[in-house]
Amino acid sequence: MQKSKRQFPDLKHFISLIDWSLPSISRNRRKISRAQTVSDLAKIAKKKVPKVVYDYVEGGALGELSYQRSRDAFNKVEFTAHTLRDVSQIDTSTEVFGRKVDAPIFFSPTGYTRFMYHVGEPAVAAVAERNNLVYSLSTMGTTSPKELAEAVPGSRRWFQLYVMQNREDSLSVIKQAKESGFEALVLTVDTPVSGLRIRDIKNGLTIPPRIRLSTVFAIARKPIWWLNLFTTKKLEFAAFRGWSKSLVELAAVIFDPKTNFDDVKWLQSVWNGPIIVKGIQNVDDAIKLAEMGVSGIILSNHGGRQLDGGPVPLELLPQVVKAVGKNIDVYIDGAVMSGQDIFAALALGAKGAFIGRAYLYGIMAGGEAGVERVIEILKRDLINTMALTGARNIAEIQSNGASFRA
Repeated sequence: MQKSKRQFPDLKHFISLIDWSLPSISRNRRKISRAQTVSDLAKIAKKKVPKVVYDYVEGGALGELSYQRSRDAFNKVEFTAHTLRDVSQIDTSTEVFGRKVDAPIFFSPTGYTRFMYHVGEPAVAAVAERNNLVYSLSTMGTTSPKELAEAVPGSRRWFQLYVMQNREDSLSVIKQAKESGFEALVLTVDTPVSGLRIRDIKNGLTIPPRIRLSTVFAIARKPIWWLNLFTTKKLEFAAFRGWSKSLVELAAVIFDPKTNFDDVKWLQSVWNGPIIVKGIQNVDDAIKLAEMGVSGIILSNHGGRQLDGGPVPLELLPQVVKAVGKNIDVYIDGAVMSGQDIFAALALGAKGAFIGRAYLYGIMAGGEAGVERVIEILKRDLINTMALTGARNIAEIQSNGASFRA
């Protein structure tokens, strides 16, 4: 039997192994820094916010099939891997409308962001600015275009728009975006009516939350979240501040079931910058929009929050790229939870991938630091996957390609 030879400990070597860095004073910050996946951050978030808030972020429409199918699609992608390539220098940057971004990661517009974390949209936009990424502000945001521009003046900002029942209302919001230096409009077209989100209905979701008897117990369980809600400015659709309508009345006029391709033409006549149309779910619509001259489209099922059982954006992506990819930028969103998911979208032809739930998990878990950790994780995953497949830049990801396993 072989035995190891004993010796006196090497004190110098022992000392070199000691980690002298001081742990973070904040227990939550330590948890955030140790999170290795977006799912880790989601678990932290679930413990920090009321159930109604967490369910609003995580939930989908009806049986939530669309979201699950979108997740399943990413698990079916098989990458093309090349070895014996010099991958010592990895470049994740790409160009969008003539300007460089450090990675093809885009922040989706999300409504009610201050509902998840009291600072709201500026916290997310600040992370986008530091990482040279694009942030999209929602029409239903809790920060106005002007407020966001003042809070994060150096950020690249796109504004998400619904064509409202009264076009003058739309023009009012567009004017705010234009005056506040927003670069592009993101027109959402998959909301002729609101999806049936069963979790929200069961939870009795209202914005702002109504104070009921059950609220007393909710406050006891999540006191910090409620303290932040009660001690900061009221929740509202900030772009409509000053309008003589309640939140319920506003929600009723923001979505117009009559919206059609003529409204895209109208929008082109009143906005001089790029227009990206979000919510495309078939090839024919993509072709028509490309012929109309829009700058880009986002293949999206609204994160599974509108039509349940509709097309899966990732599965639709290769067909759309083949049909229109040479003429307009094609983006994707829905269930993007890792840098490897982003790699999959790029390998199948996307210009970039939008994240929504991912960064909302981060902001619920740890505010701005939580969002920063999400981006760190996504970038790390993306760079690692690029190196392991022999792709040194975004162009090589796309030229190498990928396929779906049967």
